[in-house]
Parts: sequence; structure tokens; C-alpha cells
Amino acid sequence: MKYYIEITLLTDEEVHLGFLWQKLYQQIHLALVELKTEENRSHIAVSFPQYGNKEFPLGNKLRLLSETQEQLIQLNVQQWLDRLTDYIHCTSIKKVPSSVSQFACFKRRQFDTNINRLARRRVKRKKNTLEEALKYYAGFTDKESNLPFINILSLSSGKENNVTDNKKFRLFIEKEIKKSPLHGDFTCYGLSNRDKKQSTVPIF
Repeated sequence: MKYYIEITLLTDEEVHLGFLWQKLYQQIHLALVELKTEENRSHIAVSFPQYGNKEFPLGNKLRLLSETQEQLIQLNVQQWLDRLTDYIHCTSIKKVPSSVSQFACFKRRQFDTNINRLARRRVKRKKNTLEEALKYYAGFTDKESNLPFINILSLSSGKENNVTDNKKFRLFIEKEIKKSPLHGDFTCYGLSNRDKKQSTVPIF
């Protein structure tokens, strides 16, 4: 990743930072989907330079990174963020510093905490009855991750009737430091894959 744009979220007394993250990231996701490859991947990655901030876990900055200037020009992020101009500051395209020596994978982390869903899976795997499976999971409590997250509106369509679900979910984001850069795939959330094709972004 050689080029980047940095976006700063600007809050006031009436607008909470979490609300701004939701609005910003929703638009970034839509922009990345618009430019996705045939394999449903993105050439653009995201980075959270203030990840782990004590006041707000994701801080108030987001970076969009790419291998080429042209990819960021094609993204035309200002167009996608036009409605948020009062609440964000977007830099021009800049070069990633050549002195970078640290890299990180930002990955989505999913938690399966639905007891009924877990029980149904156990019925299939262990040939239990649903009653037995629910009894097995009795006492399990929903786990709340302490990872930073962004509330996202799902825009996926139903397979049968092509109706948009429009359900909110928490996009948990995990940061993993790497000693050297990894070149793999990014999702349309700008995050690294969790499989063998993990990708890093420079930390600076």
C-alpha cells in the first residue's frame, strides 16, 4: 500500500462519534462495493490509526489505502461522503511514508451467540433432539466482545424474493500486528480476509 487518504470525523455536542462512524463506514462500504473485483474483493483497504483509543476505541480517523493513486482517484470518496461534509475532513491523496516498519491486519471478527441457532447446528452435527441441544446450551450467556465495532446496516438481498434485509449488525474489528507485509485480499469492507490470504496495511 503506497498511497492513502485520511478522513477525520468532526463531532459536536449534538452528534455522537459512534453515530458518525456508522454513517461514514456505510458509505465507504457502498463505494468499495461499487468498485469490487469479479471475485467480490477490494483493491482499497482501510486502516484505523487511532485503534485502541481510550476515549473511543476506533478514535476519530480512518485511512483509505491503495497500491496506486489511480485506484483512490477512481474511488472518488468525496462524492460518496457528500452528505457528511459538515462532519468530516478529507485529505488529498498522499504517499505512505517510506520509513514505515510496522504492519497490521484489520479483520472482521464474528461471534455466534444465538442459542437457538447453536442448538439447531448441534441437532445436525450430533443427532440430538432440539430439546436435548437446548438443554446442552442452558446456562450459556451471550458473549459481548470488547473489540471495537461499528453498527452497520445490512444491504444484502434475500435469495428468493430479492428483498433487501435492512438489518443492523455490529461489525467487530480486530487488529493483529505483523512483522512484515502480507499481500492478499481485502473485503468490500476494506478489511483483510481471515484465511491464508491475509493482507496488511502500513501503520504510521
